[in-house]
Amino acid sequence: MKKIIWFVCVLLVVPAIAGAQSIKIGYINSEAIMDQLPEAQEAQRQLDERVGEWQEELTQMQRTWQRKFEEYDKMKLIMSDQRRADAERELMDLDRQIAEFRDRRFGQDGELFRLQEELIRPIQDRIFLAIQEIAEEEAYDYVLDQSGDILLMYANEKWDLTQKVLQRVIDMQ
Repeated sequence: MKKIIWFVCVLLVVPAIAGAQSIKIGYINSEAIMDQLPEAQEAQRQLDERVGEWQEELTQMQRTWQRKFEEYDKMKLIMSDQRRADAERELMDLDRQIAEFRDRRFGQDGELFRLQEELIRPIQDRIFLAIQEIAEEEAYDYVLDQSGDILLMYANEKWDLTQKVLQRVIDMQ
């Protein structure tokens, strides 16, 4: 959402400034850069591996809940009130555990978010630094990322900085 607001502001300001001076705008494709960096691929592999483990754990928990629910559903009519209440409590506890597990692993501040910050953030920081350096060296006023929320309907390829940014990030290693 911030990108969209920023982009709209740029679109409103650029025509006003354009009359006074020329503006140089470049663009990159950060997904293409990340796809070509071995350390980004390794970080993504580690993330995928961990998510796969968590997803398997979650699937096992859901299967256990489903099996216990089916057992309960078959037997609930012949269970004593106490046994039925215990089974329902057990199902609710399992349901709560599943929700907590999902939130702890995949929630807004979950382990996946922290792991992404740990593995991906340093790479993104290097990309951002490379963008800043190139933009300052070559006097770009704006550099847009076409792989995110900002959609470019047309872009002259001569302003594509993706390969320059990729090379700069590789050189930073």
